[in-house]
Amino acid sequence: MSKKLILFRHGKSDWSAVYKKDCDRNLTKRGIETAKTMGRLLSNATPDLVITSSAVRAKRTVELALQAGQWGCPVQVTNQLYEASPTQVLTIIHQVAIEINTLLLAGHEPTCSALASQLIGGGQLRFPTGAIARIDFDVDIWQQVTCGQGVLRWLLQPKLFQP
Repeated sequence: MSKKLILFRHGKSDWSAVYKKDCDRNLTKRGIETAKTMGRLLSNATPDLVITSSAVRAKRTVELALQAGQWGCPVQVTNQLYEASPTQVLTIIHQVAIEINTLLLAGHEPTCSALASQLIGGGQLRFPTGAIARIDFDVDIWQQVTCGQGVLRWLLQPKLFQP
């Protein structure tokens, strides 16, 4: 058996708008389009479960991707992915139920890059806004996932799919 982790960095957000808190920032027009594009790309590799950061931009990215790709999977929203360290995210991964084979986590930088790099055992992966990566693990349960044992299957950047 194997487990598949998909990391999804939220789409481009609006730095120029005024918000009370950083977690309230929404997506730009480009961020909206990117979320839809990446959602459609995942339509043949849909996750069994999505866990997203509670930040508006991450939740909106997931919502748009889910609709565009017609994923049809449950979504959990958590504050724990906002400003999380790779170690904190690994704790979340370890809590995922055994019947989930493909997990998608929607989050932020620098966590996506750092976590992916650690899970595959090094290197410096770069996650621009809207990027998605799949990392596979030869494990039976999520609690067995450790740093250095993941295999990067793909890292897709939105600019590759823009006209």
